[in-house]
Amino acid sequence: MYLYWYLIMSTKRQSYEKIRLLLGDQLNHAHSWFSTVDNEVVYVLMEVKSETSYVTHHIQKILGFFAAMRNFSDELKELGHKVHYISFDQQENEHSFTQNLEKLIEYYAVSSFEYQLPDEYRLDQLLKKWTSSLDLTCAVADSEHFLTTRTEWATFFEGHASPLMERFYRYMRVKHRILVDELDQPFFGHWNLDKENRDKLPANHFPTPPRLFDNDLSLLHQMIVNQGIPFIGSVDAKHFIWPINRTQALDLVDFFVEQCLPLFGRFEDAMSIHSWSVYHSRLSFAMNLKMISPLEVVQRAIHHWEKNQSEISPNQLEGFVRQIIGWREYMRGVYWSQMPGFAHTNALNHDRKLPNWFWTGDTKMNCLKHAINQSLNFAYAHHIQRLMVTGNFALLAGIHPDEVDQWYLGIYIDAIEWVEITNTRGMSQYADGGFVAPKPYVSSAAYIDKMSDYCKTCFYNKSLKTGEKSCPFNSLYWHFLERHRSVFEGQFRMKMMYAVLNKMKVDQRSELMVQAEKYLDQIESL
Repeated sequence: MYLYWYLIMSTKRQSYEKIRLLLGDQLNHAHSWFSTVDNEVVYVLMEVKSETSYVTHHIQKILGFFAAMRNFSDELKELGHKVHYISFDQQENEHSFTQNLEKLIEYYAVSSFEYQLPDEYRLDQLLKKWTSSLDLTCAVADSEHFLTTRTEWATFFEGHASPLMERFYRYMRVKHRILVDELDQPFFGHWNLDKENRDKLPANHFPTPPRLFDNDLSLLHQMIVNQGIPFIGSVDAKHFIWPINRTQALDLVDFFVEQCLPLFGRFEDAMSIHSWSVYHSRLSFAMNLKMISPLEVVQRAIHHWEKNQSEISPNQLEGFVRQIIGWREYMRGVYWSQMPGFAHTNALNHDRKLPNWFWTGDTKMNCLKHAINQSLNFAYAHHIQRLMVTGNFALLAGIHPDEVDQWYLGIYIDAIEWVEITNTRGMSQYADGGFVAPKPYVSSAAYIDKMSDYCKTCFYNKSLKTGEKSCPFNSLYWHFLERHRSVFEGQFRMKMMYAVLNKMKVDQRSELMVQAEKYLDQIESL
């Protein structure tokens, strides 16, 4: 199916008018490019080393991308489109977008080249620079996936010192006529129902098991191993669980709205050793590759709620809608307004290395052990596990944002830079100095215990702040506040925490600082 170039080059060449490049996250069946079959167009997809090596990716991420790309290629061919697919193991693969394209432009004798706007800054710059040097007609098309343009966010917040997500979310609701009435007022009487979405899972409550697929990718996995592509994590390649085509992605949408949406909002912040996905949709991978669109996902959820309002309370639906048309689009806007500088932010001057156990899950802290092992096993953790467990620890411990960023970008199947880096450096690590989140998302063991069952079986005692078995999150929390006092003490949302810290007796505060320093010195053995 994927012929070596030496076989292709030995056949009689056919000339075409243009080549259109499709990146691995541009698998959009609804794109206007595919509305008609143009016999003068060659679509090109390629698996290249430059995309597998810029970070060490999870094996499930590599498999998922390659399998989805190959399926999309086959589907385009079935529709009658001409497709040239370059697999990773082809002998003449240059493992470079531009070098492969230069060969194909010469081979097909095309007079024009087109591509869709990349979602990553580095690829945007690469293709922009390369096409400027070509002696043929070049054109760029929108990916036709997002609900906003690249610059819409910046235009909306022009002149505003504080780009609040809530304002943007309301704008999106009105613009796209989502859960608003004819007077542009919100359904349910409120725009945001997040206060109703903070419940811990009750005892003996076990969420619906997630919808898993059964894709046999064993041959593809063997190719990846044979080619020496570096990776982390584990996989059962014979029973690959993630959607790798649009049909499976839509099936996952249906499963979510029918089985998970009724309790999604209420438990969206909950964590449990008994469930790795709780009631989350796990649609981000399929959506970020554009196998499904954000608008159709939101519309499907709203349609199901309309038919089942007696079984699905408004907060379940609104929380999901806010994630898709609010937070997702907001973060993309931040990315395109702040890059490339955003990738180098380190407002708190953190410089510690990421502990080795982030790559193995071998730690005595049960919350981190579970969240990391889950990430290694499934290439997935939901947003609170990422923000308030792994991200919380990294921030408290003063890990360099580069270290944290590389880990998040590599380990999660849905991690593409435009959405990963804005959440990691912005929301999670405060590396942007509060541009995305006005306060640092840090907590002691109290929050983790409130939202999970992790602490019950932990080696450390959540109630102890100092001593041999005291939970590291407790002393590290106060240590973080003390060492960054000049940054946060004057912030309104931090006043309560500093009031508590300032009321502590000198000896108590000293003990906390000593305990935290001890844990930081012994970070590899926590």
